[in-house]
Amino acid sequence: QVQLVESGGGLVQSGGSLRLSCAGSGRSFSSSGVGWFRQGPGEERALISGINWNGRNTYYVDSVKGRFTISRDNAKMTVYLQMNSLRPEDTAVYYCAAAPIGSAYADHYPYWGQGTQVTVAS
Repeated sequence: QVQLVESGGGLVQSGGSLRLSCAGSGRSFSSSGVGWFRQGPGEERALISGINWNGRNTYYVDSVKGRFTISRDNAKMTVYLQMNSLRPEDTAVYYCAAAPIGSAYADHYPYWGQGTQVTVAS
């Protein structure tokens, strides 16, 4: 079993930055792929970034490339999402999720955090 807890969300002005953290527990967290998903109002939950178990492979959706950076520290059992140059359209609930193998599909992830709200004011 893997348990995930997100933190770091909040209200920020357009152009600002936030760093989200996903703290994991459970023996398999350090060997799991982790994805950051977001769900805006009226939208489906979608993958925006992912990282493999050792951090050597990462993925970003086009809309966040060059602005967001995913990283992990397995010693601290934590995955981070550094978000810079935030835009109003980044407003959403952000979730981290873990799976034995990373995937673009939410239903491939058996473990989820509770979500953290990010609001970007224009």
